[in-house]
Amino acid sequence: MSWERYKKYFLGLDNLGFGMDVSRVDFDDAYLASMEGKMREAFAAMAALEGGAIANPDENRMVGHYWLRTPELAPTPEIKGEIKETVAKIKDFAKKVHDGQLKGADGKFEYVLCIGIGGSALGPQFVSEALSDPKSDKMKVFFLDNTDPDGFDLVFDKLDGKLGKTLAVIASKSGGTPEPRNAMMESISRWQKAGLDFSKHAVVTTGVGSKLYNFAKEKGYLEFFPMWDWVGGRTSEFAAVGLLPAALQGIDIDAMSAGAAAMDAATRNQNTMRNPAALLALMWYKCTGGKGLKDMVILPYKDRLLLFSRYLQQLIMESLGKELDLNGNKVEQGISVYGNKGSTDQHAYVQQLRDGINNYFITFIEVLSDRKGESPEVEAGQTSGDYLQAFLLGTREAISAKKRDNITITVKDCSPSSIGMLIALYDRTVGFYASLVNINAYHQPGVEAGKKAASSILATKAKIIAALESSGKEMTVDEIASEIKLENEKEIIFKLLIHLASNPQRGIKVSSGNGFDKKFIIAK
Repeated sequence: MSWERYKKYFLGLDNLGFGMDVSRVDFDDAYLASMEGKMREAFAAMAALEGGAIANPDENRMVGHYWLRTPELAPTPEIKGEIKETVAKIKDFAKKVHDGQLKGADGKFEYVLCIGIGGSALGPQFVSEALSDPKSDKMKVFFLDNTDPDGFDLVFDKLDGKLGKTLAVIASKSGGTPEPRNAMMESISRWQKAGLDFSKHAVVTTGVGSKLYNFAKEKGYLEFFPMWDWVGGRTSEFAAVGLLPAALQGIDIDAMSAGAAAMDAATRNQNTMRNPAALLALMWYKCTGGKGLKDMVILPYKDRLLLFSRYLQQLIMESLGKELDLNGNKVEQGISVYGNKGSTDQHAYVQQLRDGINNYFITFIEVLSDRKGESPEVEAGQTSGDYLQAFLLGTREAISAKKRDNITITVKDCSPSSIGMLIALYDRTVGFYASLVNINAYHQPGVEAGKKAASSILATKAKIIAALESSGKEMTVDEIASEIKLENEKEIIFKLLIHLASNPQRGIKVSSGNGFDKKFIIAK
């Protein structure tokens, strides 16, 4: 790699403390020139989106997560007002909690239990871990982000004896998503067992008029914060979904939003070579052939950014993983994303990245500031931070020597502003890339299909139990399938029965037989 190429294809935004090096991707000026027409169309589509056009045609709605960072750009005074009012409400609520004006049954709130799934959990979790400071955090944050009973127990064990000082924050746009609903119902049960009123310890973030909204109003929950149909879950970190938990933790949400707004401004630049999101989208297109032919490895050399790859998995894969393009053609688009952190990954899968199949491209993320305060030397003239940078640069050299495409993004520190910038950068890169490959980045039909299938399976379980109860005798999978008229669902029936029998409280057991010849019966 030549110094001249590095200077040519390094994009430095000194005013943001941000840099991006794409010189180690195999492209040239001719490639950039050939893509300029597509990039012009992407700029136009993004400008229309920010102007309030219907950017998600499947659901006939606007897409407005950029307005959250700069409300002045919202297409109507009403939306602008709602955004500003919500941010002010979040700050006021957090202050009342921190000052002890709002208390739990056992006194001042000290803990936050965030309940959500997908975008209602991944963003807040990432930000919480990236910006946590045990010395200054105003509250300790926990998350329930699944419907795993054992996972619930792991979290509630940490909150044992502390529920009277714990504030629960439930986030669900519709209020009907099973995972947060189940976590909320289990939380209610926990508070009740502790002799506490959950409603005096709970707030909700949801859509006006949703199931959760109505439930919370009926029960008298402490407060309500809105979710708007023009903000998708995976882009909701700067809505109440993300800002409320961050503010309660004590994170500077103004600085985080300002960092995102600054990156938004930089990524509106119509000069492709000076627009980091446009340039990054073009690198994705070049590395993957515009067809997802290679995986994206996110490799941050910072423990605080451990969850960034998980956050980006949803943002990128849910946005870009689409069967059909905007014209209805079958295209099966997407980019697979994985990653952990450096230098941990150097002792895990980097061996394959260097010497194995060339089916990926890497994005290294470099954080210049090692820590707050000084670092001791671990050997003469070297600190731990020196080693961390050396491992990043050394791994990058080893990867580049084998002609493996890689990008390096550099930020000055792990601060609210820098985290805001990273989120905003990838938000817009996803939008640009979606335009380049002509897909809708803002819907998720595959997720909805999974939810419908799960509902069908739960209905099948109810039929199984009813069949066993009505027969009063032991039955095989074949007999049950025949009884409930689901002959083509025997595998599902078998899986459901094994699960039921593995949890004695469900009242079903294996009465005889082995393997697929097991017989099941209602336990007496």
